[in-house]
Amino acid sequence: MHFDLVDRVLEQSADRIVTIKHVTAAEEYLQDHFPTFPVLPGVMMLEAMVQAGRKLASHARTDPTPLVLGRVRALKYGKFVKPGATLQVRVERAKPAANDEHDLKGEVLLIEPGSPTPEVACSGRLTLRPARVARA
Repeated sequence: MHFDLVDRVLEQSADRIVTIKHVTAAEEYLQDHFPTFPVLPGVMMLEAMVQAGRKLASHARTDPTPLVLGRVRALKYGKFVKPGATLQVRVERAKPAANDEHDLKGEVLLIEPGSPTPEVACSGRLTLRPARVARA
């Protein structure tokens, strides 16, 4: 099962990316989380940072091995994200990549209709690394 949590890339450089995700009531994962109070699962906010981070890291990679989440640190959740909201995902390099491991800082900003300023819904540090494929 794959969920695309990047609707659009707003900006991208070698060290930073900003993406947008519009959260709609039609999202499959909102049907059960929770039936009377639908909110975006926290792990989906983390996955939005991972997907943005992959786009950032792939900008300079030549290795076709997919990048996977290797480590998460200092992950914090701030606000509930309800259908109708927009997420702005910001990911930047925390330090230069070494051994194709990408140490990143990310935050997910919640942009609600009618709200004057975005609020942090999720933030943390993550490391993306190449998938380890077992050879027979």
